[in-house]
Amino acid sequence: MKKPIFTGSGVALVTPFSEKGVNFEKIGELIEFHITHKTDALIICGTTGEKSTLSVPEHKDVLRFCAERVNGRIPIIAGTGGNDTNASVALSQYAEYVGYDGLLLVTPYYNKATQKGLCVHYGTIAENTKLPIILYNVPSRTGVAISLDTLKYLDEKYENINAIKEASGDVAFAAKIKAHTNLCVYSGNDDVTVPIMALGGQGVISVVANILPEETHNMCELVASGRLDEANKIYLGMLDVMDAMFFEVNPIPVKTAMNLLGFEVGGFRLPLCEMEEKNVARLEDALRNYGLLQ
Repeated sequence: MKKPIFTGSGVALVTPFSEKGVNFEKIGELIEFHITHKTDALIICGTTGEKSTLSVPEHKDVLRFCAERVNGRIPIIAGTGGNDTNASVALSQYAEYVGYDGLLLVTPYYNKATQKGLCVHYGTIAENTKLPIILYNVPSRTGVAISLDTLKYLDEKYENINAIKEASGDVAFAAKIKAHTNLCVYSGNDDVTVPIMALGGQGVISVVANILPEETHNMCELVASGRLDEANKIYLGMLDVMDAMFFEVNPIPVKTAMNLLGFEVGGFRLPLCEMEEKNVARLEDALRNYGLLQ
């Protein structure tokens, strides 16, 4: 297995907004919150961070700000993927320049790609940065899945293609990746973190860790140390909150939950919009049942 960029709970950090744009003061507060509450790594400008509606200057500003604020205290991973290979190369090189520990590269969406195209896309980025790369397989959002043969090829050909964020929801596919490649495997869905880690996965890139960072860290730590019964107690207790994070498309529920809990992370960039009232009520029930709301 290749050396992991991190083990345990990596939070897919939200991007807070104000009426003026990105709320950098709030990002700083969130970074300190996560470091204090045992989050093992920060993933900046991923799907949960609304990367697709950040302008290029905003994206760079957020990457630079977070690198400077973290200052090497925990690993930081930059979401620099997209459906334009050259743009992804440029952002990846910028992330390397400002001091990131790794990259998260989603499969190209809308224009999609053949498996050959994925090989060339990822290979081009890998050849233009020294940073370790986490591939991001999330076919429900991008319309294209990375095949096992493609993963085997990329793993063997590129030393810095290091890992996969596996978000297809198919635990059997995660097992095949562990069996047939040297890639580290991170769960891309909170609700299969324990099963994937029990198969030898290195952790999770988590949405729910935005509101339950210490619990997510503890769960991962317990699995890694072989204490599955204790890990499952945390995992099963969190399951309804994990599910609530996807009552609507991510990151609408998690940002709504954070605002309900007093984090004041602001709203969304269109086409994302405010959560429907019936779903807010369901979300509040899940948070209340867990003990996060009165």
